[in-house]
Amino acid sequence: MASSTQPPSQNDDSDEVFQLVKAHQEKATRLPPIEEIRTILDHSIRGMLSTFSQKHESYPSGSMVDFACDANGSPILVVSDLAAHTKELLSNPKCSLLIAKDPDDRTDLIITLHGDAVSVPETEKEAIRASYLAKHPDALWVDFVDFRFLRIEPKVVSFVSGIATALLQSGEFTNKDFREAKVDQIYQFSKPISSHMNKDHSNDTKLIVQHSTSVPVDFAYMLDVDSLGFNVKAGYKNSNLKLRIPFPRPAEERKDVKALIIEMLQAAKSRVN
Repeated sequence: MASSTQPPSQNDDSDEVFQLVKAHQEKATRLPPIEEIRTILDHSIRGMLSTFSQKHESYPSGSMVDFACDANGSPILVVSDLAAHTKELLSNPKCSLLIAKDPDDRTDLIITLHGDAVSVPETEKEAIRASYLAKHPDALWVDFVDFRFLRIEPKVVSFVSGIATALLQSGEFTNKDFREAKVDQIYQFSKPISSHMNKDHSNDTKLIVQHSTSVPVDFAYMLDVDSLGFNVKAGYKNSNLKLRIPFPRPAEERKDVKALIIEMLQAAKSRVN
């Protein structure tokens, strides 16, 4: 779901390449949408909060906020009593939180969580404080007397991805579905794995993508990794593509990712030779 593709720029083989990419991406193994959403939310730290304005006749009011998810996937906010959105939430707890997986790419996954903002009980504050500081270690204001913890309890979680592409997807899930979804345990290693591959093995990634998709991409930049595969930004002539590259089998531990990438690289090199 996190992948998207758009037709390459016009040239003699553009349609053929686009059809190759489309066919590959439609079959590429990826996390179930609800698991990807739960995973992305769990690893996100900032989003757009929408509340009902007290000043402007209850029109929607938006603000950027930091957050961290609790064990159930509910976003936790630390808000000042002086902030307009805090006053609005205390007056009307109904709100939404929008998270873009890649804010610079409108075709990538966008998640909207609709729910009610409620105060975190005193008995939970220490655990919630620890969870929040794990994601925002510099948030010294969590202990200020005029700040409070609010939890957004989800009612509906919706998503859309692939806007303006051939791989458009959308849907929504109930609170029960969302809470029961698993967080992918490999995704937490995305940054170090992707950084290492992009810094030291970019040509290897390109070979794997070429072998997997049968498209002679000019480059391939690894974006993120989960237990079923990885996503890349690839270049073909004058076009950029986001592609999903599936693993031959699921990775259960971080070390499995290395073994799978080596296996995929060997297969790619044997085809070249």
